[in-house]
Amino acid sequence: MAGVKSEPQAGSVGEKPLSEAEELRLRRFRRSAENRRGRTNPAIVPSKLARTSAFVPRRHGLSTDNAFESVYVVRPHTVVHVHGRELGSQHRDAIYAIFRSRARRISEPNLAYVPGSNDPVTAYPRVEYYYAQTTWRELLHTTGRTAHVNNLGSLLRCFEEIRSVSFRVYQGSYADYETQLARGRLPGAGFSDNLINEIRWDGVSLDSQVTVKYGAWVRQTFEAKNLVSLNADVYFRLRSDYAKSFWPFIDSQPSYTYVDDSILAEVAGRGYRNEDSKRRAKFREDVVQALNDMVAAGGLSEWRCEILGSGRLKTYRYHYTHALPRQGTLALELRT
Repeated sequence: MAGVKSEPQAGSVGEKPLSEAEELRLRRFRRSAENRRGRTNPAIVPSKLARTSAFVPRRHGLSTDNAFESVYVVRPHTVVHVHGRELGSQHRDAIYAIFRSRARRISEPNLAYVPGSNDPVTAYPRVEYYYAQTTWRELLHTTGRTAHVNNLGSLLRCFEEIRSVSFRVYQGSYADYETQLARGRLPGAGFSDNLINEIRWDGVSLDSQVTVKYGAWVRQTFEAKNLVSLNADVYFRLRSDYAKSFWPFIDSQPSYTYVDDSILAEVAGRGYRNEDSKRRAKFREDVVQALNDMVAAGGLSEWRCEILGSGRLKTYRYHYTHALPRQGTLALELRT
């Protein structure tokens, strides 16, 4: 086609073949570029946080017991163990607002450094971390809240509650996780940390500067580029708590065009197959409302439901079309 620039073939850079790791990294970069969908100020989020049910789709009635713990599974994407308290939609709003601010990397001398130490806190001469810097006003504007000091206090409380929670993110495949559990063993490799390690602010006025320092797990995901670009404009226009649970899962996977009811139930943290028919029917009503909410917010252009099977084995598959074309499609259209 005239006017379309040809790309180098996958598997080589010039004449030098790529390693398997380099090939996988290149494919990930291409998928990330394609998923921009014309957005101007996305939220750059660790992929496992976009595909987890650790933020339950409600704002009230959350457990605040510091002994609270739960394992949230979305097969085959994530297994996350949360300890400290239950987190809801307002906490997801707060963390996504911060992820919309550009993350910056800092390297500074480790004042606790001890030569020859094996302690990870004292073993390294320098400490590296990522942080985001913004203002209370900008955070409130991003989340759609009125710029008022009462809302400022609520947002600060959300950040402090997130900071108090430990996230244990399991690495490896879901099949490995199941195998270990079946053998009565603790699952293998993982990472336990707080999402936020420190919050600093230079005042409690709306234009006071706010600095949020990310935890070590978030830092590792930034360095490994295990990130997804989410349309935050759509996210913060959503009204349904279920829609706010489903949209990150849908938007973070640009090549997907449908999702089954069982997966949406896992994203919402529900034991769907163990619920009675009345509760399952009510959940499907919530799914319909959430998908309509995504259309109204400009995330999806349309959707439809396909019914598979019959009786107790009946399942519902929701097909959808993104409202914004992928970046690769935009490029081709502009070059015709």
